Amino acid sequence: MTAIKHALQRDIFTPNDERLLSIVNVCKAGKKKKNCFLCATVTTERPVQVNVVKVKKSDKGDFYKRQTAWALRDLAVVDAKDANKENPEFDLHFEKVYKWVASSTAEKNAFISCIWKLNQRYLRKKIEFVNVSSQLLEESVPSGENQSAAGGDEESLDEYQELNAREEQDIEIMMDGCEYAISNAEAFAEKLSSELQVLDGANIQSIMASEKQVNILMQLLDDALKEVDKIEHKLSSYEEMLQSVKEQMDHISQSNDLIQLSNTNNMKLLEEIEFLVNYLDLSKGHIKALTDGDLSSSKGIEACTNAAEALLQCMNVVLRPGHDQLQAVQQQQQQFKDLREQFARRLANHLNNVFVQQGHDQSSTLAQHSAELTLPKHLPFHRDLLRYSKLMEWLKNTDREKYDGLNKNYVDYISRLYEREIKEFFEVAKIKMTGTSKEGKKFATLPRKETAVKQDLESLHGSSGKLTGSTSSLNKLSVQGSGNRRSQSSSLLDMGNMSASDLDVADRTKFDKIFEQVLSELEPLCLAEQDFISKFFKLQQNPALPGSVVADSTEIDGGLLSRQHNLLGDRHSVPSEKEEASIIRAMMIKVFRCIESELNNLISLGDKIDSFNSLYMLVKMSHHVWTAENVDPASYLSTTLGNVLVTVKRNFDKCILNQVKQMEEVKISKKSKVGILPFVSGFEEFAELAESIFRIAERRGDLDKAYTKLIRAVYNNVEKVANESQKTPRDVVMMENFHHIFSTLSRLKIACLETERREAKHKYTEHLQSYVIYSLGQPLEKLNHFFEGIEARVAQGIREDEVSYQLAFNKQELRKVIKEYPGKEVKKGLDNLYKKVDKHLCEEENLLQVMWHSMQDEFIRQYKHFEGLIGRCYPGSGITMEFTIQDILEYFSSIAQSH
Repeated sequence: MTAIKHALQRDIFTPNDERLLSIVNVCKAGKKKKNCFLCATVTTERPVQVNVVKVKKSDKGDFYKRQTAWALRDLAVVDAKDANKENPEFDLHFEKVYKWVASSTAEKNAFISCIWKLNQRYLRKKIEFVNVSSQLLEESVPSGENQSAAGGDEESLDEYQELNAREEQDIEIMMDGCEYAISNAEAFAEKLSSELQVLDGANIQSIMASEKQVNILMQLLDDALKEVDKIEHKLSSYEEMLQSVKEQMDHISQSNDLIQLSNTNNMKLLEEIEFLVNYLDLSKGHIKALTDGDLSSSKGIEACTNAAEALLQCMNVVLRPGHDQLQAVQQQQQQFKDLREQFARRLANHLNNVFVQQGHDQSSTLAQHSAELTLPKHLPFHRDLLRYSKLMEWLKNTDREKYDGLNKNYVDYISRLYEREIKEFFEVAKIKMTGTSKEGKKFATLPRKETAVKQDLESLHGSSGKLTGSTSSLNKLSVQGSGNRRSQSSSLLDMGNMSASDLDVADRTKFDKIFEQVLSELEPLCLAEQDFISKFFKLQQNPALPGSVVADSTEIDGGLLSRQHNLLGDRHSVPSEKEEASIIRAMMIKVFRCIESELNNLISLGDKIDSFNSLYMLVKMSHHVWTAENVDPASYLSTTLGNVLVTVKRNFDKCILNQVKQMEEVKISKKSKVGILPFVSGFEEFAELAESIFRIAERRGDLDKAYTKLIRAVYNNVEKVANESQKTPRDVVMMENFHHIFSTLSRLKIACLETERREAKHKYTEHLQSYVIYSLGQPLEKLNHFFEGIEARVAQGIREDEVSYQLAFNKQELRKVIKEYPGKEVKKGLDNLYKKVDKHLCEEENLLQVMWHSMQDEFIRQYKHFEGLIGRCYPGSGITMEFTIQDILEYFSSIAQSH
């Protein structure tokens, strides 16, 4: 510690004009020990500054550096923790509390004593010392151990120490004895030196006088040495005696150590033997169960399961070093291997027999379901096999080769069974869809083209004479454009591939129920089989890696997927959870290899029977895909139904494109009025059918897109037909059809067609007004031409009150034109107009009264306009029309009532 103190004084405090008075080696309480030093220092310049400095050894070398300094005047409390017991901990209360642990209690006490002295000597502030021994708080220098610790501190205070009262008094007396002490310091010093020499001479004489006493003291010391020699001689004899005792005790101790070592070895040997006996011993009951246990009964299976688990535990015991060198252990391990191979072989043979037997038993039940649209339930088969699930897990962990063999055999047996069941199931579904019992009667009435379609369906189905159904909807579009509703509806149904007869409606409903029944039967079947495979073969049903199985499913019938082959073929590796999920999917694809193709065939058949069946199939497939994804989005069922849904969606899109194409190919008759176009009525019936089907569907996006395509095609072709119409005016065709579309959209309230609904209303109103204006120009033709001429002159810049001076528009010409249109002639003209409008309009929309009311309003508006022109251009002439507004109202009313 002294060397460290000198080093700190030299390297840290001397350059800063400070003196190190006390030092203590400390570390912070409660933390990882990082030692540092607390130093009490004073400055060498006045006024004296007293500090407590924290010094820490540098991380980059062996030198020390100053880290933190606190002024002693900021110290409030010194807490030594315990005044009675030795405790190296103490606290210093500056601006916050610093907790320290000294390397020794002596260093702590010396440091606290130094702090107390510095506080008494230099500071007027009294620091509070808590839990500090009163002996440390005495101003006198402590004795013993503490004196050595604090002595250096006291000596270091000799410079600049203040004189006490006695010293000051002695100096004053001495200086009073020499009056010149202040004026002549050299003389005063010489006097003091001479007096000191006198005192030294007196001291020497005193020492020489005490020589006799010194001789006496030396004699006493010689006597003491002799006594010491005697004591040492006795101690040597005692030591020789104790040496023999020590040898005997050492011999006894060595014997005890050997006995203890022997006991320890015996205990360890017993422990090793107990370990081997406890963990490498298989009971006779377990051995009998493994070799001869009954694998058919529940009790036998349970006994075999317990025995297999016990065998696995014995084989998985981690032997301690050296155990494998023991012959008994090697024999026991070989016996375990033989038992494992024997039982694994016996279990695999038994399960293969169970697979075959259950397959035969299940096949015998097919006849019971051949006439019903239901699939045989495999729950009893699964329940029987699940009794072996723990044994399958044991086999998976112990003999991967036999486990993989059972996996392959199960898939082979069950896939053939499911293929027979599913094909028979779909055969029944197709028979029920096509109505085989009414085959002869229905096909006897088919047109030639329908017979060709029937033959196509039979070819698709793979059998002859089994397909019938609502095929009247397969006729080519042929619109004759007659004026009555019945002929238009018939043409519409041909266009839309729809039949409005009760028979076709019933057929669609029957198809919908059959298709739903098919999906409802397949869904639990697939989920139950996947759940069974997972539980029986102990495979995790986690989501598979993207593309791990589905991307490799290019060849299903030829065998398991290559991905499954790779996973199952490596008998020395344990698949991860994702790989196990891929194995499940690969097994499901092989087990149900015919489901997707059969579903696609059924969908194709339904589309051939009636293309609008795709609406029903789209809703049903979307619902089942949504349900399957909620259960397990990565399951085989979800993936397969998703693939089939794509096919249904394509058929639906093709159906919509066919409707658009048939609209574009529509032709109208040149000899009859147009009326409501068949594809407009067709869109109405399509929308009604679609809304009834999609009422509770989860997937409306496809229907909304189809609506948009169809309505655009309807709008474009209505305008096209109106432009080509020769019998019916263009405005009438546009007005009637857009009014029908507007009524349909308003009634059905299809959200995605709200913009088209407003557009239809606008077009209907626009063409209604156009037709009214065009028609009203004919009953008062000359009057219209006369006033059009007046407006033309005004537009050329002639003032209205000067028009009457024009030769062609003078008052006489005006009276002449007005006389040509008396009230009787006007009524006659309006009556002819009513008849003509009646011929143009169709009966379905019933717009005649609406049209007639609009014409009345327009006629009155023109009348008021003519009266206004007469008043402005012929002021004061007294010329008026020969009929009034009241007459006009009576004309229109009587004409409407008469018809």
